[in-house]
Amino acid sequence: MRTQLGRNLTYGMLDSLGRAIVTGRYDGQSFPTEAELAKQHGVSRSVTREAVKMLTAKGLLSARPRQGTIVQPASSWNLFDTDVLDWLLERQFSVDLLRQFTQLRIAIEPEAAALAARFAEQSDLVSIDAGLERMQAAEQGMDDTLDADIAFHVAILRASQNPFYAQFRDVVATALRSSIRFTNRIKGRSASVADHAAVRDAIAARDADAARRAMAGLIGDVLVLIDNVKD
Repeated sequence: MRTQLGRNLTYGMLDSLGRAIVTGRYDGQSFPTEAELAKQHGVSRSVTREAVKMLTAKGLLSARPRQGTIVQPASSWNLFDTDVLDWLLERQFSVDLLRQFTQLRIAIEPEAAALAARFAEQSDLVSIDAGLERMQAAEQGMDDTLDADIAFHVAILRASQNPFYAQFRDVVATALRSSIRFTNRIKGRSASVADHAAVRDAIAARDADAARRAMAGLIGDVLVLIDNVKD
């Protein structure tokens, strides 16, 4: 129990400090020392030290001799870390960030769909079908629209049978959570089940080119919506 409590305190500290850094709370000021942080948050120095180490590993902080702990510029942050992505979304909403998320998706997911058409196993096809069925159920109010859409896209990443593509699942899920909420507000409806079905059908038919085109078209439509909106 004591070990679990220590872990919870560390991750709570990590989340609090990470969100503060990413949302700009320490812009233009020195980052507190471990002793100051421990006092401010009412935790031990060991908890603070571990949280600072984790933030350093994520690229948010660096420790330099005689300079102490310094907040790193955004260019140094590990943007593939899901904690960092979540903290970024805590900032004031930015269409630019949403556009960048979508540009990443369009560089990854069409190729993942093409690979899925070539290499997906039967269990992968079942998972893709299940994701699509969840999307259809969500249209009837029997499932969560966002979770269903994410399940479909993550199933395709896994179906690629490429572990590098599969490890983008958390990044893609985070990007989807941001973009789907936003584009649904613009369109006033959920994502097109028919467009997703076209991707599924191409994968099931083992047509890599068609799968690539269908996924590129699906995400390309989102990019067009984003490009037509100003911050």
